[in-house]
Amino acid sequence: MEPTNALTAQDVAERLHVSKGTVYNLVNSGSLGHYKVGRKLRFTESAVTDYIKRFQSEDLSLLPDTFPWSDPGSVRRSRESFIICGQDLLLDVLSNYMHLHNIPALRYYIGSYDSLICLYKNKVSVASTHLWDGAKDEYNIAFVKRLLAGTPVVIIHMACRTQGFYVRKGNPKQINTWRDLLRSDVVLINREYGSGSRVLLDEKLKLLGVYGNSIKGYNRSVNSHLAIASAISGGQADVGVGIEKVARQVDNIEFIPLKRERYDIVYKKENENLPEIQIMRQIIASPAYRQEITNVGGYDTAEMGNLVAEV
Repeated sequence: MEPTNALTAQDVAERLHVSKGTVYNLVNSGSLGHYKVGRKLRFTESAVTDYIKRFQSEDLSLLPDTFPWSDPGSVRRSRESFIICGQDLLLDVLSNYMHLHNIPALRYYIGSYDSLICLYKNKVSVASTHLWDGAKDEYNIAFVKRLLAGTPVVIIHMACRTQGFYVRKGNPKQINTWRDLLRSDVVLINREYGSGSRVLLDEKLKLLGVYGNSIKGYNRSVNSHLAIASAISGGQADVGVGIEKVARQVDNIEFIPLKRERYDIVYKKENENLPEIQIMRQIIASPAYRQEITNVGGYDTAEMGNLVAEV
């Protein structure tokens, strides 16, 4: 008899905020435990929880100090050390596709700033970034040059997303501009240091000539877009900065679009000929991967896979 708490592929997709196709990829790669009832796939709550815990460690001490193949002349290259760093769903899908190519690409979930620092220190293979430079009105290139100074790197475009404000349904406090955050009746909930959303906020405040500490709630932070939206939905804050896609997943939330952003990945030029990097590039350029990300919604994939810069 089938357990009454059995989850379908659609149930799992909704909990992980992925497409059903991604769930099937996880099953095929052996990453997600499952069982069958006839020809139908079923999942337990514990299998889904185990998957989330396994792939969402945020302990920096768990990362290796360096990779065995960080020296391009090394004959010891360990595929077990291939780590993709960043928090977006499209990187989870990328990792799943790499598993299908027999490359156990691991995931590490931290913000853009720390992601680039980890790449600089050889703690990860690929970093992701969506860091806006207010002085140049430019995404990523300026930060990559600063944080990986003296390190030749390749920047590849993944997708464009929309950043904006999460507010409660109906926008009762009429929060529409960055200056509205300065009002005494508005309480913010912030993202953690190093996240692209926090950097965007700080750059905008810098252009306005104000300090973050002048905003109520500025020093209270959480580690995901979903946590921001959930806090606002629950009445714990009035506004937060996040991406449009997540706003669709939380009840009682309205999204105020403010900035179109570019989400890119970065890897070291010296590792460009590694098979892991080559296969990753092929996956990103494939119609199947692009279509799956497009189907998720909230992404503009028109330039996916394009070379942004070599710096």
